[in-house]
Amino acid sequence: MTRRQRAYAIVACLACFGAGMFAQTATDIVSYQSGPNGTRLDVLFDGPTMGAEVDVGQLTFPPGTNSGDHSHGVIEIFYILEGTLEHVVNGESHILTKGMLGYVKPPDVVNHIVDPDGPPTKALVIWAPGGEAAEIGSRWQRAP
Repeated sequence: MTRRQRAYAIVACLACFGAGMFAQTATDIVSYQSGPNGTRLDVLFDGPTMGAEVDVGQLTFPPGTNSGDHSHGVIEIFYILEGTLEHVVNGESHILTKGMLGYVKPPDVVNHIVDPDGPPTKALVIWAPGGEAAEIGSRWQRAP
């Protein structure tokens, strides 16, 4: 990703995050978890219910996370808020730390890995077009 593309992606992340925070209050945040002590998704902006083309969420990956190879039918952009995430795209590993971006597009295959001895990793995630948060939520458990 070029410096200019990275700058555009950061601006897009912040704009979407700001829109989500403006459009919804904390009481509107819906959370899901992949299993007991698993990855948590806090949906900050559910685009389709708001008439928008993106979803915005915060993912919290616990230590030892390995999502396994998977793909999404949409663009997925990660902005690392805390911790370190090994972001493996089509077999190529990228180590993302606070302030860095990761990106995948269909039909990329991705795996998210967090060191078992490290801290949890938090990432702002944007899916475009929207609907991916609901898709993930349909497979995960509703979290308090």
